[in-house]
Amino acid sequence: MHFLNRGRKLVRTAIALAATIALAGGGVTATADRASAAPVTPSPIAQAGTAAVKGSAKDGYQVYSRTSEAIRYTRTYDGIRVYGGDLIVRLKNGKVTGTSVGLAKPLSLSTKPSVTALSARAKATSAFRGKITSSGTPELFVDASDGTGKLAWETVISGWQPDGQTPSRLHVITDALTGAVRGSFDEIESVSGTGNSIYSGPVAIETTANDTGFSLTDPVRGGGYTCDMGNRTSGTCAVFTDDDNLWGTGANADRASAAVDAHFGAATTFDYFKNVHGRDGIFGTGVGVPSRVHYGSAYVNAFWDGAQMTYGDGSGNAKPLVALDVAGHEMSHGVTEHVVPGGLTYAGEPGGLNEATSDIFGSMVEFYANSTADAGDYDIGEKIDIRGTGAPLRYMYDPAKDGSSHGCWSTTTKNVDVHYSSGVANHFFFDLAEGTGVTAYGTSPLCGSAAPVAGVGREKASAIWFRALSNYFISSTTYAQARGYTLSAAADLYGFCGTEYKAVQASWTAVNVAGDDFCSAGNDFTLALSAPSVAVDPGTSGTVTVATTAINGDPEPITFTAGVVPAGVTVSFDPATVTAGEPTTVTVTADPGTPRSSAPVTITATAPSVTRAVSLAVSVNSSAGCTGTNGDDVAIPDNTTVTSTITIADCAVTPSSTASVEVHIVHTYIGDLVITLLAPDGTAYVLHNRAGGGTDNINQTYTVNLSAEAPNGPWVLQVRDAASADIGKIDSWSLSL
Repeated sequence: MHFLNRGRKLVRTAIALAATIALAGGGVTATADRASAAPVTPSPIAQAGTAAVKGSAKDGYQVYSRTSEAIRYTRTYDGIRVYGGDLIVRLKNGKVTGTSVGLAKPLSLSTKPSVTALSARAKATSAFRGKITSSGTPELFVDASDGTGKLAWETVISGWQPDGQTPSRLHVITDALTGAVRGSFDEIESVSGTGNSIYSGPVAIETTANDTGFSLTDPVRGGGYTCDMGNRTSGTCAVFTDDDNLWGTGANADRASAAVDAHFGAATTFDYFKNVHGRDGIFGTGVGVPSRVHYGSAYVNAFWDGAQMTYGDGSGNAKPLVALDVAGHEMSHGVTEHVVPGGLTYAGEPGGLNEATSDIFGSMVEFYANSTADAGDYDIGEKIDIRGTGAPLRYMYDPAKDGSSHGCWSTTTKNVDVHYSSGVANHFFFDLAEGTGVTAYGTSPLCGSAAPVAGVGREKASAIWFRALSNYFISSTTYAQARGYTLSAAADLYGFCGTEYKAVQASWTAVNVAGDDFCSAGNDFTLALSAPSVAVDPGTSGTVTVATTAINGDPEPITFTAGVVPAGVTVSFDPATVTAGEPTTVTVTADPGTPRSSAPVTITATAPSVTRAVSLAVSVNSSAGCTGTNGDDVAIPDNTTVTSTITIADCAVTPSSTASVEVHIVHTYIGDLVITLLAPDGTAYVLHNRAGGGTDNINQTYTVNLSAEAPNGPWVLQVRDAASADIGKIDSWSLSL
């Protein structure tokens, strides 16, 4: 028994009632990690070396979190924040054993903007859909989310989405040199749709006794509480109270029933991360989670806003969205964004891994609860029925079953909504835990000619995923990197090349994520590129790092050579010979006047016992005068064709067979759009033809064979909206011949 001030008793009370959901916030204090001038052991950053962390003379490093095995750092450049500059230094007995770094090369850029903060705010405001209530002061930072550094402004626009009930805190990233919108993401994670009815049977919950009765406040899990929004979207949220400590009836008519679901969900998710993964609650600090229920009127949504969980009552206020896997999913976003500084970037493949992490742990929370009323499964959101068809939102065993998710990786996975690109990792996790083919939870198909997989069980699969998240994932992690990181996690936990390690290999292969990993018996090593590609302008150089890791036997000397390279390109190594465990820097140089090209270059590493190789994609950009950008906004009304023009005047070379067209369009339901590039002679090249369905916005670079075209003259981007109900605009586009 515990006691509060003024003699009030704090009582842990287990009571029976309905089940599921909730969430809250926390933070980590960053402190500098700097080498002492005294003759002591160098800091981990210094031990790892400048090349390994892609450091520059202007970089600063701040410790974000640390364990005996790994230290996470955030990075600044010339005193400003670097988004995507986070890194991990892994240790064993105080010695550096490896790093995770998202930068492709050290940063080198001016931090003086050409675009004012006022202009950046105006651009961000125009990108917001809904009602704006406030706009934050733009922050100048380095956007390195794609591995290279660009000076940018980040502006946070707050308000309400078009439904008038869903809050929005939209982060808009604008280029500080051109003013073009580089991307955006909403801080508030949500799930929306339509549904009916309430879910769980009797459950035990923790409450707090006071002078007049009891409150729905959990004294065991950091004071997390559940409150009633009274079907409003703002104002006071009243913590539930009760005279006899018997809460709800299990029916939706009793407002406390949904509150019990939410309270139980918050407690179960807290316990899962603490008891299974050793994390002290969602934020690692022991702080509990506020849960707001009965939000809005007929609000068919639930969302996590970085500090708390909020649940609507569903269509007709008849079916609150308080299901256990929804709670676990949304609160796992809180775990991810506090383990990885700012979370896995919420776009492209990192965004898919972000969503998959929440699907994975949301399902594991459901299994952990072991409820007969809501038994564990690999269906996501099956209880809330927000589609109104009785179907779940997503199927981990066969993601493509929902009609939108990618169950097999492809080069287009990075271009779809993160809720759909998550399918690749969801499918991987299911195969690792349960295996492929017919299982108790559904039939998991194989991708291509992959071999069947025997699962290792949920306990091992979730341990591997959590360790990869904790010790290896950084903000820009891709699927190819996730394969390597989960293999390293499996080796840490269960041994190199054991059953679990081989199951991870097979499970990624089963979803078409390939890798160069292998198992061996003699002296051996692995190779890992800091970036899969390098692009240079004619007359310039670019670098990537090849990390080597001794994985078996004794470390041996390794000598590097390059295979066939594009005309006008040279590849060199510094140093050309290393000992396994040390990195080398690969420098790619293009002579002046080198034509635009793109080709894979084989990097071969030869040791006395074994030879390994890795492929580096080398690209030479367009020559001077052969590129152009149009950043003027062009509205795209319904059932209308609009155009935007770039005039090339000083290009002295023939356009490339791999010319690129980078397109940024703000538009809901991109399946309405047809996008065509018109050459100066009128030849049409279709870039996008009503693909993507209900996905929002196009931010994509298209490769086009323009070698038959003359370079100079007006190049026209033609956009046709072929349907009604959704409108948007051409935000910007670029052409590189």
